[in-house]
Amino acid sequence: MSQSLFSPITLRLLSVPDRLWVSPMCQYSAVDGVVNQWHHVHLGAFATGGASLIIAEASAVCPEGRITPGDAGIWNDEQRDAWSEVLDFLHAQGTRVALQLAHAGRKASARIPWHEGPTSLADTEGAWQTVAPSAQAYGKMAVPSEMTRADLEQLVLDFEAATTRAVQAGFDAIELHAAHGYLLHEFLSPISNARTDAYGGDLAGRAKILLQVTDAVRSAMPESMPLLVRISATDWIEGGWDIDESIELSRMLKELGVDMMDVSSGGVDPRQKILLGPSYQVPFATRIRNEAGIPVAAVGLITESAQAEAIVRDGLADVVLAGRAFLREPTFARRMAVELGVEARWPPQYLRARNDGH
Repeated sequence: MSQSLFSPITLRLLSVPDRLWVSPMCQYSAVDGVVNQWHHVHLGAFATGGASLIIAEASAVCPEGRITPGDAGIWNDEQRDAWSEVLDFLHAQGTRVALQLAHAGRKASARIPWHEGPTSLADTEGAWQTVAPSAQAYGKMAVPSEMTRADLEQLVLDFEAATTRAVQAGFDAIELHAAHGYLLHEFLSPISNARTDAYGGDLAGRAKILLQVTDAVRSAMPESMPLLVRISATDWIEGGWDIDESIELSRMLKELGVDMMDVSSGGVDPRQKILLGPSYQVPFATRIRNEAGIPVAAVGLITESAQAEAIVRDGLADVVLAGRAFLREPTFARRMAVELGVEARWPPQYLRARNDGH
């Protein structure tokens, strides 16, 4: 009987019965930021498949913050209400749900990936002006406008308003997306932030807007509701953001009331050289857990039950996140439970398929 991966965890007043969660994965299938039947079925499959907590896909806090025209949003009440309908079903299955709040920065206004991504939309395709810390393009994408102080003040307000809507919709937790080369990560990384004002330069300057956003978001949330932040622990490029800065940032975020760091990596520069392999990002999560003293979620090529169990059992991370594994097998959580000798969760409609007491 596993005592680790399928043991409960509590963040603030949110209790989750196990530590295998669904990672946020964009579906590029919303219309004007409004989620629809695809999202009902997509996320519903994970819930009926036994997932205890789902981090719903990156949802833009303003229209220009979308990666593509198909991105989900949370900048208006129609989007809030559509998310609420999805949550009604997920909660009925006993699944908790977090929402990832995001702004794509210089990687916005892109074509949907299965078309021709990652390339910028043409004007005839509805392109919009992207924004970033500095007027530096990502690869061959369009050059963004450098954000002004007024832009940054509005960004904080947009994240705060999005948080209020997410709470109203009924989400159980919030995650801020500060990874994978999107706007908040672009400010953190010296690769993409060449500013000479208070929002650039040293770590304190490059982290300033993320800290302001975090403070505003935490203030807009109930005290009982957990706040997570996803970061890229390293840019995988010389002179870029690194694990030591990630540890220091995690300490700052903990002081602002962040409850868990979701530790990924890369995405800010196409020249990155990632050393892929099973559990390849786990050591970053472990260092943050140990040196910043904050709970962490580990992600990245964690596909086997024994592997995930060992990560939690050995104190390498507090939670394991899986993404592609759930896409391949929506009942991934149930199979992992069975393999570890734990009684799996089944909706009553599916009990006839259960055997051997699982």
